[in-house]
Amino acid sequence: MADPSSVKPKTDPNFLDDRELRRAMESLFFAYRDFTGIADALLADFGFGRAHHRVIYFVGAHPGMSVSELLEILKITKQSLSRVLSLLINEGFVLQRTDDADRRRRRLYLTARGADLEHRLTQCQSQWIAAAYREAGADAVEGFGAVLRGIINEEDRKRIAPRQTPPTAAE
Repeated sequence: MADPSSVKPKTDPNFLDDRELRRAMESLFFAYRDFTGIADALLADFGFGRAHHRVIYFVGAHPGMSVSELLEILKITKQSLSRVLSLLINEGFVLQRTDDADRRRRRLYLTARGADLEHRLTQCQSQWIAAAYREAGADAVEGFGAVLRGIINEEDRKRIAPRQTPPTAAE
């Protein structure tokens, strides 16, 4: 935990100096490496990589999403998604159905096997985040979320669900 006397107030003109920004970037690199490393080990058992994880995660989080919606989120080419999605479908992790209203549109769902893998991946990473939140303290959670939202491009910020406040005793 940082020494409170070493934290610069927001009014300090050096608050966002190059050293602080580089420290944040380095922290993000290490955090990303460790956060994804947890999932990478489990994915390797199936011969999958991070692209497969992203597809499994978002299809699990948004059952019935269309292929075009997934492309919009992942910001990858159709060709790249096709390779990943084909493997996940062929291996029995994702199910693709034609939309009843628009026969050209394909809807994506996790199979039981896909849902199990998604649950295992999400559980590992959720535990990692929960431990970090506990270490940082409850007050840090909102600030961390605000920083992450600030890093995400404006168009995609609306995709993140708003933070739920816990019910009070009176509710």
